Order: sequence, then structure tokens, then C-alpha cells
Amino acid sequence: MNGSIRRRSKDSWELTIDLGKDASGKRLRKFVAVKGTKVLAQQKLREILASLDKGLPVDVGKIDLTGFLRRWLEDYVRPNTRPRTAERYESDIRLHIVPVLGHVQLSKLAPADIQSMEARLLESGKSARSVQHVHAVLREALKHAMRWGLTFRNVAEGIDPPRSRRPEINPPDAESVWRILGLADETPYRTALHFMAFTGCRRGEALGLRWSDIDLENGAASIVQSLQRLKGKGLEFEPPKSAKSRRAIALDSSTIDLLREHRGNQLLRQVEMEGAYIDQGLVFPGPQGGPLDPSVLTRNFEKLVKRAGLQGVRLHDLRHFHATMLLQQGTNPKIVQERLGHSSFAVTMDTYSHVVPGLQEQAAKDFASAMGRARRA
Repeated sequence: MNGSIRRRSKDSWELTIDLGKDASGKRLRKFVAVKGTKVLAQQKLREILASLDKGLPVDVGKIDLTGFLRRWLEDYVRPNTRPRTAERYESDIRLHIVPVLGHVQLSKLAPADIQSMEARLLESGKSARSVQHVHAVLREALKHAMRWGLTFRNVAEGIDPPRSRRPEINPPDAESVWRILGLADETPYRTALHFMAFTGCRRGEALGLRWSDIDLENGAASIVQSLQRLKGKGLEFEPPKSAKSRRAIALDSSTIDLLREHRGNQLLRQVEMEGAYIDQGLVFPGPQGGPLDPSVLTRNFEKLVKRAGLQGVRLHDLRHFHATMLLQQGTNPKIVQERLGHSSFAVTMDTYSHVVPGLQEQAAKDFASAMGRARRA
């Protein structure tokens, strides 16, 4: 495939692309106008010729960012990612990317455009972490644009997203957790909250548990699904957050005893309600046996926190409390990672870095003590 450049004015160029001949032998050519320097015109010519070599149409540059992102969401994101992930991607694109950059042609998108968008998001009050997520979504989308041959570089990789500090985790202490769990004894959520505090599992993972996932004889719970509320679909059972999130968690004796009691009460309620209770095998169901809306559990936990006279304690903090207690008791961080279902050991250590200094100090003392004993021996 051949092409040439001809100057039309001081800052205007005409590209001529030879497309060969048609069936009748007539020569086919495509003309493209480019404004700017000769270097820019040469770059545009190379891009068009490369597109043609890959079998793409010459007019691929007319695709705007809105059109591409819609296609990416439909053709890649929804079939290949978890529904909650697709929801977050769609939300970032609709609320933050398209209103600012949607009209820009994909081939003309520049790093400066993305930098300007992110600066505007920060000025509007968005946190650095939120802007980081928007940046990650756009970078991932443009990666696929390159794979599909719609663009020749990922301009999102040309800039750095704003830096943010990971918020310091301040989980409640054991006394506060016991105060909340004590108040929960008077509610239907007693066992669910105890289970979350004593296993570190996520809210959706607890509400997605079925009795077939619980082995009370051997003291283990298998996390194989998660209950989530999805936009336009309602409550849905999904696979765990990641491959590592699919795991078995060892249960302590108090949790096993509480689960046995909970199962007995559940069976009694089923008998008392007769046909009104539809047993779906869930460990922590709603009042009539169906899935319990996660927001209901959260709201009732918040009421307990208020009654306990505590502030700023979230339901998810039970997970942080569990991990922090284990690390402070000297549990191997790798075991903590496995119980929490983190995707990597690095995620665990990064999340609970506030605990590491104390572990380092204790490790230094333990080592020195061991060396001292060896010397005396």
C-alpha cells in the first residue's frame, strides 16, 4: 500500500493513499486533509497505511470516544467481567469520561486531554482514589482499542494518575466488638455478625453461604459465592471477588456452637411459619427464607453501633478487626491472606501495613532472645 503527501497551504497537507484498482481496472485513491506540521502529516500517513495493512477501514479515525467506549462495554466488559465490575466501569464512563471527552475522535485523543479531565475531576471534589479508578478504566479501554487496531498507542499510559494515600485503617478493638455482638444477641443478625467478626469474610460472602457450604463436624466454611444487589437485576448470587476469594475458612469452636444453635432455631422457625417460609438452604436468610438484602444487614449493624455509643465503625471494619487481631497475635501473614481471600500476599501487607511495625519490633526482640539463649547454652 502506497501513499504520498502534498502541501496545500502553510499548515495544511493532503495525503493521497493508493487503494489499488477496482474490478474495471480504475485506479482507487483516498484523499485525507491534515492540519499541522509535515511531521504530523507523515505520522498520520503511516497510521493510515498501517490500518490498511491490518485490514481496517481508512475512516477508523472518525470513531469518537463515546462510540468506542459503548462498543467496549457491550463487546468486552459485560461478557468478561463480574456484573459489579461492569457497573462500576459503566458508571465511571457515563458520569466522568463521556461528558468531558466523549466527543473527541479516538485517533485524536491526547495525553493532555486525559490530564485535563482528571484535573477537573479533582477540582470538582472527587478524591484522588476515585480519579485513579477513572484513569484505570480509560487505560484498560484504550488497551483494547490498540488490540482491535483502532488506535496505535495508549495515550492514558502517557500520564500518571493523581497519587493518593491509602486511608489508614482503624478497626474497633476487641472490647468494642464484643459490645456490638452483645447487643446483637437481641436481633436476628446475631450469628451473621459473629460469623463475620470471627472469620473476616466479606458481607456478600456471609450472605451467600448455604448450609451445604458449612462442615460443622470438621469446622470449616467454604466460600463459593457472594450475594450482591445489581443494578436492574436485584439480588444475585455471583462468584467470589477473585480466584483467591474462593476458599475454605477454619471455624473456631464458639462459632461452630453458635451455628448449630442458629440452624436449630432456623428449622424451628420454618415449622412455625409452615408454608410461608421457603427454605433456600441459606445460612443467613431473610425473614421468609430468601436472600437477605445486604443493605438490611448494614443498616441494622449501624443501629447497633449507635446503641453501643461508638462512632465511625462500619460493618466492613469487622473484617479489618479480624485481620488486625490475627496479625497482632503473631499469625503468619500468609495465613491471614488465605483467610481473607486477598488476591495476593502484597495486598494483605499493604492493607495492614499499620500493624507491621509492631510485628517487626516483636520479631527483633524474639530473635535477640533466641540468640541470647543460644549463647548462654
